[in-house]
Amino acid sequence: MTAASGEALRALHRGPGPFVLPNAWDVASALALVRAGFAAVGTTSLGLAAGAGVLDGSRAVRHLTADLAGSLAHLPVPVTVDLEDGFDDDPQAVAAFVASLQVAGVNLEDSTGGRLVDPERHADKIAAVRDRCPRLVVNARVDTFWLGESATLEETTRRAQRYVLAGADCVFVPGALDAAQIRHLVGAVGAPLNVLATPVHPLSRLAELGVRRVSTGSLLYRAALDAAVDVARRVRDDGTPPGATSYGEIQARTESEAAPGQPGEVRPGRGSGAGPWSSTRRSW
Repeated sequence: MTAASGEALRALHRGPGPFVLPNAWDVASALALVRAGFAAVGTTSLGLAAGAGVLDGSRAVRHLTADLAGSLAHLPVPVTVDLEDGFDDDPQAVAAFVASLQVAGVNLEDSTGGRLVDPERHADKIAAVRDRCPRLVVNARVDTFWLGESATLEETTRRAQRYVLAGADCVFVPGALDAAQIRHLVGAVGAPLNVLATPVHPLSRLAELGVRRVSTGSLLYRAALDAAVDVARRVRDDGTPPGATSYGEIQARTESEAAPGQPGEVRPGRGSGAGPWSSTRRSW
């Protein structure tokens, strides 16, 4: 991570309204999101875990996370990665792992194995990461409402404030929050609030409530699976596949990502021209 990438991500939280952070699960999805104009890209631990056939939140994707972070190092936008609980109980081990990733930001959640952890233990991890990586944007995730455990505003606020005191730059509270709860957290946590994108609160409403960051979480991965099945059904049922990004363009994106000197620049590749399977409609 460079000072510029960390500051670029931090600055997005100070914009005129909330910024949308889409979460990728591999290089191809990240490149598509960059080309679509998103100012930063996150990762989704569920996408990595499900793709590998393991459970999310089980500390099984540490190496996959490191590999993906390395593959995204040359993107022209800040990258922040979902680290579950840091994949370790030892704060110094978590900090060392984070330092090895060379990303602009990380997401650290205060649960593991589907249960909340002691907030002091989690605060120790945040403090260790902050000390080791002063330029990094640390997003502290509070899982009270997500897990339905100690799901009160009082406990959620207490945890959030503790994590900010430990060095978190922003606080992520996923789960079924109503407008009054969001408004309370915006005013109480002492740092920019991050929530999940849901059908309940459109982006304009979240802006009115004071939210600074809206993450898609695993939504894009799950929607992509649904879309793949829908396309397969169309081919099976009437034999007519829909338009999609061409084979050649996907190859060109991958080629450009493999060239460290040209981050984010798509060069012409074999088969990149229009053909029977290409379409001007982009489906990402």
